[in-house]
Amino acid sequence: MSATTIDIQVPDIGDFSDVPVIEIFVKAGDTVKAEDPLVSLESDKATMEVPAPRGGKVQSVLVKLGDKVSQGSVIMVFEGEAATAAHAEAAKPSVSAPPSAVSAPAGLAEVRVPDIGDFKDVPVIEVFVKVGDTVKAEDPLVSLESDKATMDVPAPLSGVAQAIRVQVGDKVSEGSMIMTLATGEGVGAAPTAPAAAPAPAPAPVAAAATGAVVDETAFALAYAGPAARKLAREMGVDLGAVKGTGDHGRIVRDDVLAFAKGGASSAKPAPAPASASAGGGGLDLLPWPKVDFAKFGPVERKELSRIKKISAANLHRNWVVIPHVTTHDEADITDLEAFRVQMNKELEKSGVKLSMLPFMMKAAVAALKKFPEFNASLDDGALVLKNYWHIGFAADTPNGLMVPVIRDVDRKTVPDIAREMGELAKLARDGKLKPDQMQGGTFTISSLGGIGGIYFTPIINAPEVSIMGVCKSYWKQVSSDGKQYQSRLILPLSLSWDHRVIDGAAAARFNVHFANVLADLRRVLF
Repeated sequence: MSATTIDIQVPDIGDFSDVPVIEIFVKAGDTVKAEDPLVSLESDKATMEVPAPRGGKVQSVLVKLGDKVSQGSVIMVFEGEAATAAHAEAAKPSVSAPPSAVSAPAGLAEVRVPDIGDFKDVPVIEVFVKVGDTVKAEDPLVSLESDKATMDVPAPLSGVAQAIRVQVGDKVSEGSMIMTLATGEGVGAAPTAPAAAPAPAPAPVAAAATGAVVDETAFALAYAGPAARKLAREMGVDLGAVKGTGDHGRIVRDDVLAFAKGGASSAKPAPAPASASAGGGGLDLLPWPKVDFAKFGPVERKELSRIKKISAANLHRNWVVIPHVTTHDEADITDLEAFRVQMNKELEKSGVKLSMLPFMMKAAVAALKKFPEFNASLDDGALVLKNYWHIGFAADTPNGLMVPVIRDVDRKTVPDIAREMGELAKLARDGKLKPDQMQGGTFTISSLGGIGGIYFTPIINAPEVSIMGVCKSYWKQVSSDGKQYQSRLILPLSLSWDHRVIDGAAAARFNVHFANVLADLRRVLF
């Protein structure tokens, strides 16, 4: 970095490293403003954008699509005055002792995070306004998400947004400044943005060009990053109707611009793609039917939680992309159930209560070791075989489905697994589960044993290649010779597998071995 150039580096992106670049928003010669998105990165858990830490002109772009970067990687070079100026502009506003939520000298109000209880360093998950927007008192400005709840910060008074001091991912506490509002005579002064601030004017034209009502559910489930979503909002584009041209069908900014200009429809005059909620996934299916349900009787509209929206998008992608096949079988767990009941009596004073799931995890490890292609992932046409056995289990929570992961199941005892499962399940129900507690799984078990059913088709949890579903056990009359019958406790098994990796014969053998281990756990010794 010289006195007239600024190296732009990847900021702190948590524990992620070697994250691929999936989109580049600028090119050499472009002029950008502070907080404009520069590149988009996609880890195995999230899509994140790297914003410009300052305004300037792009001198050179040092990365290309597919390159892998980590914190500190230089992604481009800006022309600028001096490095010190860049650091001054990039510095975030300091937070003093918590003042009142708003102070407004001479018509300029500093809006700060109000009293949010004992929470500190709470991440910003959404910013609802942009510079120049007019807000009314009590309008939501930003949304914060702690480990227990999601909360909106409302506007304490009406005004025009002059400057936004936070971005998605920033962590704030009580008293942190989030934006400034021009109020009263200050509104006439307008935000001190660059002279070209009226640039967003084309949005109404584009919105009029699309002439469509935005399907909020489809919009939420569309495979697009924050920059594309923001542009779609500004231009009135329904992301659910846009066909992505990025990697794996991801919607990029050019897709939104083309759709707004009518380029998508003129390029291919076919029926509009189904929204993500329709399960079309860009497969050019018929549009999802628009129905006024209130015509037929009373209705109640209930918005999906954020976790359910995220889960729905992942499940939809996995179902559309992975060629699922499900193989059903049965396991005789009569002896295992008697052993489980006996062990619970012996462990009663320890406070550990054994369900059938820890035994199934140990059986799963035995089967995965015998059939290693089930403990694998596809990666750029190659099969990555994993020499570790981390088992996820589906947890039903008030906010939606979550999949905590028990690591190194092969090294843990059944009581250890049961104890850790209880702790993770409680964290999931309380909304306190951390991202790293849901990462790294190699195989998943989805159990409906406490509810009912016989068989179902569990959806594979990508990038895994298989998942075991189990239902409620039941007593069944069984005979080995057709003459003598006895009652046996039967556990229904439903193994879903990725047909790109696994064939039917291997799936059948896996199910048989899994069932045999449950019938006699001594088999795990071999």
